[in-house]
Amino acid sequence: MKAKEGFNLKKICDEYVILAEGKTNIDFCNIINMNESSAYLWKKISDSHKEFTVEDMANLLVEEYEVDKKTALTDAAKLAEQWVKAGIVTQ
Repeated sequence: MKAKEGFNLKKICDEYVILAEGKTNIDFCNIINMNESSAYLWKKISDSHKEFTVEDMANLLVEEYEVDKKTALTDAAKLAEQWVKAGIVTQ
């Protein structure tokens, strides 16, 4: 997967949201709310501009939070699926 360009993480009044910017995302009509851990993952994967996997996301969760690998993999898979459905990452 890879984060699509033009979707940027912003913190607004203690809330993390993904906002669409640029002409290519002109039809984007959703604001995506993120909790702290999903915002952390978005920042890491979008800043790198590289391909990433659910395994990569899980490893980042394990490094940053007190979570076991199995739980991190489950959570990362669910989040990746949501991001794909929202159209902010490509597969």
